[in-house]
Amino acid sequence: MKLSYDQVTHIAELAKLDLSQEEIGLYQEQLSAVLAYAERLQELDTAAIPPTATVLPICNVMRADVPRPSQERGEVLANAPKEVDGCFAVQAVLE
Repeated sequence: MKLSYDQVTHIAELAKLDLSQEEIGLYQEQLSAVLAYAERLQELDTAAIPPTATVLPICNVMRADVPRPSQERGEVLANAPKEVDGCFAVQAVLE
């Protein structure tokens, strides 16, 4: 499928891209090549292939969530550069 100049400029406008004439010509060729490849893939007979979400085996790699006691407030605040009323004190990042 060969994209027209107007189609490429429309796509660029949707993507908020300000393209030069050279870039439009380049992207016209590249996008057309991608679409031609996608058309070629549509010709494959996939009737015997079941739909799959992934070809890799699915397994959970996360450890079990086991509750445990947290650190004491004093231990945590011992590493703080500044502490106010039992809380971390940091510089404001917003006005």
